[in-house]
Amino acid sequence: MQEVMTKQYELIIFDWDGTLMDSAAKIVSCMQKAAARCDVATPSAEAVSHIIGISLKPAIKQLFNIDDDELAERLTLAYKEVYLGADTTPCPLFDGVTDMLSDLKDSGNVLAVATGKARRGLNRAWEQTATGHFFTTSRCADEADSKPSPDMLLQLLEERGLSAGQALMIGDTTYDMQMAQAIGMDRVGVSYGVHAPVNLAKHHPKAIVHSIAELHDLLMTQG
Repeated sequence: MQEVMTKQYELIIFDWDGTLMDSAAKIVSCMQKAAARCDVATPSAEAVSHIIGISLKPAIKQLFNIDDDELAERLTLAYKEVYLGADTTPCPLFDGVTDMLSDLKDSGNVLAVATGKARRGLNRAWEQTATGHFFTTSRCADEADSKPSPDMLLQLLEERGLSAGQALMIGDTTYDMQMAQAIGMDRVGVSYGVHAPVNLAKHHPKAIVHSIAELHDLLMTQG
C-alpha cells in the first residue's frame, strides 16, 4: 500500500521504538522482569508488544489491567530500574536508519521525534546511536499527553509555526496513526515494528512500507 509522495513536507516526525530503533525485544524482556520483581503474572511478548508506544504508566495499567496506582507505580519503577540500570545492552537501530536520516537532513528536511520514551530514555538512545544531531526538535512521554492523544504533534507544530497539513508522521503503531489522523496530518506506517499492517491500514496512511530501505526511497521522492 503506497501512494506517490507528491508533497514536500516542512516537518517529518518519526516515532522512535519500532520505527527507527529495534527495541521491541528489550522492552518485552524488561517488562517481564519488572512483573517478576513485583510478583505479578508475567505478560506474554505479544501483549507487551501491543502497548509499546504508549507512555509508560498508562501502558502498564493497560497491560496488567490494573487501576491500583500504587501497584502501577511499583511496576513503573521496576521497569525503569531494569531498562536503565540492570540491562545496559544498547538497542540497535534498524539497518539503514543512519544513512536515511543523513540523506534526509542533507536534502534540507527538518526532522523530529515524537516518542513514548521519557526524555531521559530518548537522550540516552541518541547518545548510544550518535543520531541526536539529525533532529531539530522532539517531544517525549513526560512532556505531553500519551499517544494516541495528538498532544505531542500539536506541540511540535506550534513550536515550528506549522499547520498539520505541512507535516508527516511516521510510525509502527496504531497509536502513531491515530494521533496524526486526529488532527488531519499525513502519516506513513511501517510494518516491521510491533503492529500489523492490517491494523495500521485502518487509519488510512499515505503508505505502509516494509523496510527502512523502502521508507528511505519513499521519503527521498517527496516533492
